[in-house]
Amino acid sequence: MDFPELAARTRRFSHGAPRAVTVAGDGSRVLFLRSAGPEDPADALWLLDVDTGAERLVADPAVLLGTDAEPVRLAPGERALRERQRLSSGGIGSYALDAAGRVAAFALAGRLFRADLVHGDVIEVAAVGPVIDPRPDPTGERLAYVTDTAEGVRRGQLRVVEPDGTDNLLAGEDSGVTWGLAEHIAAEEFHRHRGYWWAPDGRSVLAARVDESRLPRWYLHDPAEPASPPTPLAYPVAGGPNAEVSLHLLDLDGGWVDVHWDRETYPYLSSVEWADGGPLITVLRRSQQHGLVLAVDPRTGETQVHAELADPRWVEPIPGTPAHLPDGRVLVGGELAHDGYDARCLFADGTLLTPPSLYVRRVVGRLPAGPGTAADLLVEASEGEPSQRHLYRVRTAIGGGMDARRMGSDPGWHTAAIGGSTLAVGVASLEHAGVRWRVWHGDREVGELRSLAATSSYAPRPTLVRVTDRRLPSAVLYPGEHVKGTRLPVLVDIYGGPGHQEVVAARDAWLERQWWADQGFAVVTVDNRGTPGIAPSFEKAIHRRVADVILTDQVDALTALAGKHPDLDLGRVAVRGWSFGGWLAGLAVLRHPELFRCAIVGAPVTDWALYDTAYSERYLGMPEDGMDVYAHHSLVELAAEPVGDPAEARPMLLVHGLVDDNVLAAHTLRLSAALLSTGRPHAVLPLPGASHLAAGGVAERLLRLELDFLRRHM
Repeated sequence: MDFPELAARTRRFSHGAPRAVTVAGDGSRVLFLRSAGPEDPADALWLLDVDTGAERLVADPAVLLGTDAEPVRLAPGERALRERQRLSSGGIGSYALDAAGRVAAFALAGRLFRADLVHGDVIEVAAVGPVIDPRPDPTGERLAYVTDTAEGVRRGQLRVVEPDGTDNLLAGEDSGVTWGLAEHIAAEEFHRHRGYWWAPDGRSVLAARVDESRLPRWYLHDPAEPASPPTPLAYPVAGGPNAEVSLHLLDLDGGWVDVHWDRETYPYLSSVEWADGGPLITVLRRSQQHGLVLAVDPRTGETQVHAELADPRWVEPIPGTPAHLPDGRVLVGGELAHDGYDARCLFADGTLLTPPSLYVRRVVGRLPAGPGTAADLLVEASEGEPSQRHLYRVRTAIGGGMDARRMGSDPGWHTAAIGGSTLAVGVASLEHAGVRWRVWHGDREVGELRSLAATSSYAPRPTLVRVTDRRLPSAVLYPGEHVKGTRLPVLVDIYGGPGHQEVVAARDAWLERQWWADQGFAVVTVDNRGTPGIAPSFEKAIHRRVADVILTDQVDALTALAGKHPDLDLGRVAVRGWSFGGWLAGLAVLRHPELFRCAIVGAPVTDWALYDTAYSERYLGMPEDGMDVYAHHSLVELAAEPVGDPAEARPMLLVHGLVDDNVLAAHTLRLSAALLSTGRPHAVLPLPGASHLAAGGVAERLLRLELDFLRRHM
């Protein structure tokens, strides 16, 4: 079986691998999702007993659904949630635990299930309609959930199921208002995928009310399904209105307290945390150049400013913050950009906790305290080498200065989950396939979470290097049997967008690229300015000049790599990308046809004024303040310019899913119309039924068609 087909069947070698790993609060068990094998798409819930080191199947979708276990059409809310989470597997998509990790709740085919993790019982709990995001209260006694759309059921009702099975409506409205759900911007751009939070005592809920009535309605329709009606989509387009989001404290006995902050000035609710003490929230101005970390009084709803976040470009909070420390201080993640510093750091009530050399990526949690010592933090961070991410122990004790110590010496890309004295560590590396998860309880190694995933028959060996005076992270891959001195056409495999790195020390990132190399290309990948992992100044150099900075970096890096690798033939260069990378691939051939011979342009944002508010405005500003900036970044405007030399009108293959609710297919259709108007060669490949993820093997089975296109035009 060749790579494209194997990658399609195995979901790029992820079926059968552990994911969504969490540790119970008391450290007694580790929970994770895993399917039954390398071609099984349905994830089941598993448990590792820390005492015995034995794994146990908790909830199997095939058993729970019985004859209904065949793939089912997801309800609209669940489908949207999985799309925002970039989740394309079937079965159990996610789960939630009580505080001690004794009870789990999850939705399956819209039905509500409760798992007793101590005794092993899994029961279905009656609900009034399809279920989204069920969560047990911290005591494990009650379950909350939000209703999805169904006949006779309104989407966005927040409900609570009592221990005796009574299902109570906590909050719900008509007219485009939902309770307990994250709006599109929160989920897509701020990675806040939930809309309600239990109080630590389980007696009240902090819930988001989302009013989308002001948003324009766009309509998704798959022409391959002419009998299906269009799906309305409340889409917050750049420069237009956003959903109105507010927070409310809801007592289970019917009491109600509004949370007060200046929502006109700070409309974005980017994060909420409620574990110890009162709730902590982060709110941002629409420009995202200023934000506040607020402590909420759960009795009155009044808020107090704990920290301000400010940057003339945009602020970038650190995941896992804000949070209460055991001594009452508030942990905040931010950037240090004065007195010669250029770093992403952690602060506790204004005191710097991490050295400026450390690029903090995420706060995982708290490590157990020793006798007479404060609990240290466990963080994911990089130090000097952006292609690697490691775990660090960060001291929080008052006095004594900063202390961040790396845990472990193995190279690679590390992640972790922690609860009590139990630590689960996942490591991806160039030396092995997938992510290997190992579990420790204190100093005792408990065991490894088994992976049932398929592995590729080859091990890619990218050459990772920093190039140009900007030290851009870059990589080159050659065919497995390449003979030095043989000139090769170059394929620039690109993303380049903010918040995401491609040049990482993890084998799975290079499997598909090695396949491309083995088809006869030298494959080049570059992380330009705007990508994370190095420093805030590196990331934010793109503000309001995204196209110029990023494309300059890509061209300069390619030229520098050719100087180091003489087998790269810069007379034969193609470029391919998806989403932001699709936009960048189209930009490359339109602005630099003398270098790029052809492009594969997948799901591109061709007009940033047609994309969402938070993303477009963060990097380009408000459209009303700079339509010239938006026009400068528009592929549609660029494609409509008259062609000077017909020989430099480079061919493009445009690919787009027809039910993409993130980057709508209108982007590609408008680009095609502009290309057609000026006689530029291109082809359009529509993907019926496909979303932005192009899941279900679609993206992998496109590879052969893409290869044929490149061979014809190279």
